[in-house]
Amino acid sequence: MTALLEVENLRVSYGKIEAVKGISFSVEAGQVVTLIGTNGAGKTTTLRTLSGLLKPTGGKIVFNGKPLTRVPPHKVVALGLAHSPEGRHIFPRLTIEQNLQLGAYLRKDSGGIGKDIDRAYELFPILGERRKQAAGTLSGGEQQMLAMGRALMCQPKLLMLDEPSMGLSPIMMQKIMATIVELKAQGTTILLVEQNAQAALSLADQAHVMEVGAIKLSGTGQDLLHDEGVRKTYLGED
Repeated sequence: MTALLEVENLRVSYGKIEAVKGISFSVEAGQVVTLIGTNGAGKTTTLRTLSGLLKPTGGKIVFNGKPLTRVPPHKVVALGLAHSPEGRHIFPRLTIEQNLQLGAYLRKDSGGIGKDIDRAYELFPILGERRKQAAGTLSGGEQQMLAMGRALMCQPKLLMLDEPSMGLSPIMMQKIMATIVELKAQGTTILLVEQNAQAALSLADQAHVMEVGAIKLSGTGQDLLHDEGVRKTYLGED
């Protein structure tokens, strides 16, 4: 079976500095696949390249059978690849509902858009309670919920989440991770970059450890969760 996303020998550079050094991996429909690694490993650069924000210097990206290597970001979204970025990047002066509506800017089905806004409120009830509130007044965790809800508004075939738990309290982080589990149960395919390796590996079907732009180790989430080297390096265990 052909993977929904196939990345082959991907290379990305910032000037003379090669940030991603020939990585290859795939994501099957319905899977949660995670990339873990320290800051500067190339994880965010990989997601930004997949979404068309950066141009690769080499390699291939194939999504749902279509090459993405030179496709601009708005067309990547139209093909069904959504990106909830590191730092959330919500529109602080707009309301929660307006932010969600912007996530559907390529869609013309007003009835379907309304249903998907309701779905976002079902996933994140606090957003529904505050739908007319300016997004900039939300807490960090609530803003992360909004960023994820906005990304879902384009009805993605693959949802990319970049550091969804960054800067959140343990309770809010648990809520975000529980939502990822719920999305997976609903059939959403997810590519997850996450600093909390324990949480990411616990829910991942497949996982890849990145170091200085290269994939050093791959396996199931459970295999890497119990790998001695991973436990020492990323889970803080002796």
